[in-house]
Amino acid sequence: MHHYNKIADAIAYIHANHTGQPSLDNIAAAVHLSPFHFQRLFTEWAGVSPKKFLQYISLQHAKGLLAKDYTVEQATFETGLSGTSRLHDMFVNLEAMTPGEYRNGGEALTIRYAFIDTVFGPMLAAATEKGVCSIAFADDRAAALKELTLQWPNAAFIESASPFIDDVKAYFSGIEAEMKEETPSPADKAKSEKGIRLHVKATPFQLKVWEALLKVPAGQVATYSRIAREIDHPKAARAVGTAVGDNPVAYLIPCHRVIKSTGLFGGYHWGPVRKTAMLGWECAKNQPVALSSTED
Repeated sequence: MHHYNKIADAIAYIHANHTGQPSLDNIAAAVHLSPFHFQRLFTEWAGVSPKKFLQYISLQHAKGLLAKDYTVEQATFETGLSGTSRLHDMFVNLEAMTPGEYRNGGEALTIRYAFIDTVFGPMLAAATEKGVCSIAFADDRAAALKELTLQWPNAAFIESASPFIDDVKAYFSGIEAEMKEETPSPADKAKSEKGIRLHVKATPFQLKVWEALLKVPAGQVATYSRIAREIDHPKAARAVGTAVGDNPVAYLIPCHRVIKSTGLFGGYHWGPVRKTAMLGWECAKNQPVALSSTED
């Protein structure tokens, strides 16, 4: 169990009551835990205390991230990575389906799928014979599966194992190991180093946007206008926003790292609380900030 639901409830409570600066006791009571148990559970999940985590999801910190200028080299050629949370910046291979596969709704495609448990909540992962075609959060399994089948109405769906889905499981197992400060298993490490192949339904414009998202390092953020400039369509920020929202591969194509130019995190297909949780966790792991010497 990753206790994500408790973490999400705590973050939702903090958002709803941030003007009152809720104490640790207040937040713990809201999620029906003792302050001691909540502090320990939250710190195990996030790697930092609730008080420190609040600094990573603050408007001020978001604006500070936007003021930084990461480079493509930092995103794709950085060496010596100590954890797995940034591996997909280097090892995701993104391939679009053929025009025929795109037009015919997946006719003649066999799509295998599986539900997996991750540190950010349950997910539904699906793959064709060429690669992962969808990853979606699945708080409601039936709804997630229905949404998947509607994307390819003419495909055949089988709930079964797939080498590509195994790669996804290994990736999130690596994140969990990092969270617990453990060494990933040799098998999971080998799969992460091999990388993850994506096989997605995309227009050329969407593909450019999603490729740009892969260059945003964990612990950093970008704006829609910045992504538009990076794909040489500086006036297409609104279209970029639509393409970001259409991302079919949650977390691995990190659409959660795109925020508004004001520093506000903005919306997310799988909910603003989950987006906040992922951004805060990534910042805590990858972008230390100057913090007070005292904690709740």
